[in-house]
Amino acid sequence: QVQLVESGGGLVQAGGSLRLSCVASGSIFSINAMAWYRQAPGKQRELVATITSGGSTNYADSVKGRFTISRDNAKNTVYLQMNSLKPEDTAVYRCNADVAPYSWSKDLPYWGPGTQVTVSS
Repeated sequence: QVQLVESGGGLVQAGGSLRLSCVASGSIFSINAMAWYRQAPGKQRELVATITSGGSTNYADSVKGRFTISRDNAKNTVYLQMNSLKPEDTAVYRCNADVAPYSWSKDLPYWGPGTQVTVSS
């Protein structure tokens, strides 16, 4: 089994910063792409940022220039540095990873339970 656990969420004032972490553990042979998603109440889930195993990144237009995704492959961890936070960034943030549990298995998507980020105005 593979588990993903996020941490680092909380309450912050507009203009502030938070750093989210997501650690993957369990039966892991390799991790391909990793990503952060978010979902606000009453809204659809939104892809925030992605990073490949080689470090290539992509961002939603709404967070470009404010958020930075990074990863530590040795620690099976993905980070999301969030700066200049806005009230509209308030959401549950979940990480996603494409993981091959064994050398012979294909990548499968795994999700963390999520961490709440609340930005007050």
